[in-house]
Amino acid sequence: MSGKGKNGRKRGKLRFGSIELPIAPMIDVVFLLLFYFMVSATIQKQEVDISFSLPGRVEQDAPIEMPDEQIVRILADGQALVNDYAYDSPDQPRYYQLETMLNRFREASESNKVEARITIAPVDDARHEMVVKVMDACSHAGIESVTFAFGR
Repeated sequence: MSGKGKNGRKRGKLRFGSIELPIAPMIDVVFLLLFYFMVSATIQKQEVDISFSLPGRVEQDAPIEMPDEQIVRILADGQALVNDYAYDSPDQPRYYQLETMLNRFREASESNKVEARITIAPVDDARHEMVVKVMDACSHAGIESVTFAFGR
């Protein structure tokens, strides 16, 4: 074959009326541009390559005197309080702020080699749903020692 396809057209060219458009050089240019952008995209220094150290947790040789128990009070409207500080809104499906605080409390307790304990103290007319949400926050924070206090 002499490089011609069906109907006498040369391969690698499109015909639009009397204008021939060579496709092979356009494909080469597209691949060269693709290669250029792929190579130039990796030239910038990534954040992963920047060396810095984050503050970490320090292991204590002897336990520090700190409260090993936090009391989570649950009010009648569903508000969760720790040390008279309100966490999250009762209408949220999950207590994210409380969970974050409990996670930090667990990490600090582990650093001090003390077991993190939580006491849930709902008022008499608190809804059970709110108690379960606090228990879920404890579970997500990795706190296993949870007790209940009634009559407060």
